[in-house]
Amino acid sequence: MNITPDTQKKGALIAVFVLAMAAIAYYELRDDSAPPPAPVVVTTPARNGAGTGRVSGSAAKNVGTTAAQLDPTLRMGPMLVTESLVYSGSGRNIFSAASAPVEIPKPIAPARPKGPIVPVFTPPTGPPPPPPIDLKFFGTETSQNGQRRAFLLNGEDVFLASEGDIVKRRYKVDSIAANSIVVEDLTDNNKQTLPLIGH
Repeated sequence: MNITPDTQKKGALIAVFVLAMAAIAYYELRDDSAPPPAPVVVTTPARNGAGTGRVSGSAAKNVGTTAAQLDPTLRMGPMLVTESLVYSGSGRNIFSAASAPVEIPKPIAPARPKGPIVPVFTPPTGPPPPPPIDLKFFGTETSQNGQRRAFLLNGEDVFLASEGDIVKRRYKVDSIAANSIVVEDLTDNNKQTLPLIGH
């Protein structure tokens, strides 16, 4: 009998099908009702001649149970083991008044300052202050009729303005004194006093 490539493919498909059916049959027919593992039996250590009945902490570690060992019956052995545990911590025993006291270090500086506590007043925050007026007042000129005019500097530009004049289409000169002038910024109605430079 000649084995052709088609026969090999059919044989491989049959083998895969048989393996799949065997895996499904095993999964369906397996027994899930196996009994849980036997619980661990803990024996109570024998009491010594002094009658203290105390055991070390290593024996108490075997008392724990797992989910497979849950049993509602009361067992006296593990209860006696836990009752006979001795506190074996290092340092001070917090359950005994006769144990050595702990030294608490004294503070280097007092935690609270001496004297009355003055509350710190923080003013409410308002809108930001307006920007400063970009002019400098560096002198005055008085005419024959007693009217003052102010010399104002803006960068390299020099302006000569009387009261009521508007400089740079933005700043209005309200009043002129010997050592200062009052200028109003017309964009935000902000009035500022500009001192004489050098005073």
